[in-house]
Amino acid sequence: MAIVANTFTSFDAKGIREELSNVINNISPEDVPFQSNVGSKNVSNTYFEWQTDSLGAVNKTGRIDGDDVSSFDSTAATTRVGNYTHILRRTVIVADNLESQDLAGRNSEMAMQMAKRGKELKRDLEAVLTDNNAQVAGNSSTARETAGLGAWIATNDVFATGGAVDGVSPTGDGSDARTDGTQVAFTEAMLKTAMQNAYTSGGNPSILMVGPYNKTVVSGFAGIAAQRYMAPSDSPTTIIGAADVYMSDFGTLSVVANRFQRERDAFCLDPEYASVAYLRPIQNVDLAKTGDASKSMLLCEAGLEIGSEAAHAGVFDLTTS
Repeated sequence: MAIVANTFTSFDAKGIREELSNVINNISPEDVPFQSNVGSKNVSNTYFEWQTDSLGAVNKTGRIDGDDVSSFDSTAATTRVGNYTHILRRTVIVADNLESQDLAGRNSEMAMQMAKRGKELKRDLEAVLTDNNAQVAGNSSTARETAGLGAWIATNDVFATGGAVDGVSPTGDGSDARTDGTQVAFTEAMLKTAMQNAYTSGGNPSILMVGPYNKTVVSGFAGIAAQRYMAPSDSPTTIIGAADVYMSDFGTLSVVANRFQRERDAFCLDPEYASVAYLRPIQNVDLAKTGDASKSMLLCEAGLEIGSEAAHAGVFDLTTS
């Protein structure tokens, strides 16, 4: 249907004000499940250490009446282990005249950009902490690197065997990364083996942390609670981001999906024995002005402390699609 000749329409008009929403939409994920579920502590050196210990083997030998003590049990020293801090940063530079303009969706461009950088930095740290990365001492030309979670779990690691090449365990002290093998589909039998190994070692994992794809795989396991599960009210740990509960023979696992860990890894974690060690928590550093712009930096220096790697377990070399 045609309009009447010479009708003045919005297509002809000049000076129509723009309609720009005052809300800025951003769906980029910013949840960091590992950091949210483990502890945190402050350290005072770029290399921080802790000690681990274990009980002696069970001894069922009986003793006769009135027996004298002529020999003594051996005493083992504690094991001293450590990790390095890892410096991460995000930067921003904003022209000064932006702070004088009327901006949609924010009052200050610098403030908005710094808020974004803070979320980005937390995601960066999440990926570092869960990575299969060996520690690096660093020097004047090489950055220090913290050993990620994948480089610690050795006692209770289960590999998805059956491929052309099997994976190889790390030493378990953060000094080397595990060697990746051929990827194989995640099965419930692998998870059961990992949980049994952890229990035998004395661990009590309560979180199963997996990538998004393998979260869907775990949802098909027979041990997933069919209806609802009431968490114990006296539990010392609050699980962040749990969607399902897996009922194993050796304890329940809250299944948590993590977008920033490697999809090929599945971690059975005991939060009591893992912490983020901060030398310098996330902080804003204003940089010197050299022109008509403001410069700033967000910086964080932290590392991973694994109180006892045998408290955790993992299934590795899983398919990702």
